[in-house]
Amino acid sequence: MKLMAKFVPDVTTNRWVVIAEGRLKRPHEAGEPNPPAGGGEKVCVFCPGNERIPGEEVFRIGAGQAYEPGWEVRVIKNKYPITDFHEVIIHSPSDTDDIDKLPLEHVSKIIRAYRERYNANSKNGHVMIFNNVGENAGASIAHPHSQLVVVPKQIKIDSLALEPVINIVEDNNAFRVFCPEFSQWPFETWIAPKKGGEFFGQISDEAILDLGQILQRTLRRLLTHLVKEKEGQCHFHPGVPQVLFESGPAYNFYIHHGENWYLRIIPRTIHRAGFELGTGLSVNIVDPAEAAEVLREEKMS
Repeated sequence: MKLMAKFVPDVTTNRWVVIAEGRLKRPHEAGEPNPPAGGGEKVCVFCPGNERIPGEEVFRIGAGQAYEPGWEVRVIKNKYPITDFHEVIIHSPSDTDDIDKLPLEHVSKIIRAYRERYNANSKNGHVMIFNNVGENAGASIAHPHSQLVVVPKQIKIDSLALEPVINIVEDNNAFRVFCPEFSQWPFETWIAPKKGGEFFGQISDEAILDLGQILQRTLRRLLTHLVKEKEGQCHFHPGVPQVLFESGPAYNFYIHHGENWYLRIIPRTIHRAGFELGTGLSVNIVDPAEAAEVLREEKMS
């Protein structure tokens, strides 16, 4: 029997909790380097050749029939959903290459899949597209993928409105990259369209190309600065607190569900502790203006 999501309100704060018991059954591949008991190699359910193992296929970019190889980007229903509408967007057939390494043309195809599935699901509620990279950021399967969930319209999503554009890192024809003054995390970075007043589903084909370019460049900037190459490594600004990924890249990004959308990238270089959990206040140990200055100096190819 499929377990449906249950939305539980807190009547005193008007906040909600999602009870999703089925999530406990999802596979956990990240952080498990050893092969499964009984020998043999671990099977990646998102790799070509295994199309019939995971959930129902709902969309693909590329050749081939549903549940067959030939795809370039593939979207399936999540077998272990958070909400009643929950999809997985598999970035590419590659088990290792993600947005920062894939050809730019392919990154644009991923974003096009985001748009198509956003619009296909918008009638069902608030559409949230998000990406978890690394075990410390909540990824349970290493094969690069994003997710799409739908939250019922009657539930108010407690997410941030678009912050004022300040501490700009770079821009292109359609987008600006910046580190908001309100940044809650070290090196938190936002990408905002220059044209406001739109939902993500309204993004044009031309803007998709610009978003693919600037998203890839931004991730490369962050990874270049935050990946620890060797012990005692010193980056470009010794005066800026040195925060690095502890055990490989770990970050989240999400696309704001509503009007005046933006894409928010959160590097997971620190852990939230009792003060933050108890007060709802965030402690950011890197000044956003200094973070933007550091990222501007990263040399991108």
